[in-house]
Amino acid sequence: MKSKLKLEETVMFFVALLQFHQLELSWGWFAILFLAPDLGMLGYLAGPKAGAFCYNLTHHKGLALLIYVAGSFWALPSLQFTGILLFAHSSFDRILGYGLKYNDQFQHTHLGMIGKTKAQIITQP
Repeated sequence: MKSKLKLEETVMFFVALLQFHQLELSWGWFAILFLAPDLGMLGYLAGPKAGAFCYNLTHHKGLALLIYVAGSFWALPSLQFTGILLFAHSSFDRILGYGLKYNDQFQHTHLGMIGKTKAQIITQP
């Protein structure tokens, strides 16, 4: 099942790239800002609940689509770009196995645990 999900996310990532290509904007800006949604991790400075909220907000595909549709409706390429960037970044993260976060810890995602689990951390010297 995981391979099917990764394939689906890969297709969505490339659809986002094709959509960005239609905007005729600079690929340089796309490359520079591609990791910008990860700034949502700064919410973890305020604790795991705030961190999960901020991270999930910047990695939510529904919000990305809403921003893109708003940009299309009002003919604002900057909003379209933002929506595409958020969508592409979220798809890329999910290809790598990084999902939306639960409130307990950063490693606990809707796709499973990432990184070292608590048991592994405790047993290591």
